Amino acid sequence: MYAVIHAGGKQYRVSSGEKLRVEHLPAAVGEAVSFSQVLAVGEGGNLRVGAPYVDGVSVKGTVLEHGRGDKVVVFKMHRRKGYRRTQGHRQSYTEVRIDDIVG
Repeated sequence: MYAVIHAGGKQYRVSSGEKLRVEHLPAAVGEAVSFSQVLAVGEGGNLRVGAPYVDGVSVKGTVLEHGRGDKVVVFKMHRRKGYRRTQGHRQSYTEVRIDDIVG
């Protein structure tokens, strides 16, 4: 069984037992989290698609760790003008283990 969830402005296809990196969640390590914005649920050939969300379905997970991704370097330059700007960014994430799809 799998589900398509909406978390942190992105959509993820998840199934029970897999690990997932989502945008930073305000939950402690080891704490249970629930994703109620489920866009679709499928099993075998059957697929239930919500409009926009499937009613009565949620995805339960456990927070494994918090971290930060690789650095992304933003470099701007105008040639022959002496203009150079460098800026870096590291996006925070939360790693979640999907425990169960309820509903």
